[in-house]
Amino acid sequence: MSGTNRKIRGCGFHHVSMSVKDLDKSRKFYSEGLGFIERFSWGKDPKKTVLMDTGDGNYFEISQGDPNHSYEEGVFRHLALRTNDCNAAIELARNAGAEVTVEARDVTLSSNSPLQIRIAFFKGPDGELIELFEDDQT
Repeated sequence: MSGTNRKIRGCGFHHVSMSVKDLDKSRKFYSEGLGFIERFSWGKDPKKTVLMDTGDGNYFEISQGDPNHSYEEGVFRHLALRTNDCNAAIELARNAGAEVTVEARDVTLSSNSPLQIRIAFFKGPDGELIELFEDDQT
């Protein structure tokens, strides 16, 4: 049900982010195998990242991880919450006791079609990394 969060306007999951061993292999799997659509990509090898539309308004972000590091399972980097007001949302997190790791700031992702966003990061109670993501294109 959209629009029910009374504290963070426009809140919902924007994306989940994961580091992968082989970005090209993962791109192919998620696009050809599962039907995700690549919307934006930025960075250069070996630090390339891709934002894929899962088909329901949520996104999956995959980034090239360290190919020399072995993990038993995939590594999630952070979860991102959609917001209409990044500044107000980061203050809510701060006031709730969160450790802010990146203050709200504007970023332009150098994609095929540049994406203007406003982001901030903070840690949840168990150290989990949470991103606030404000934009009008995704």
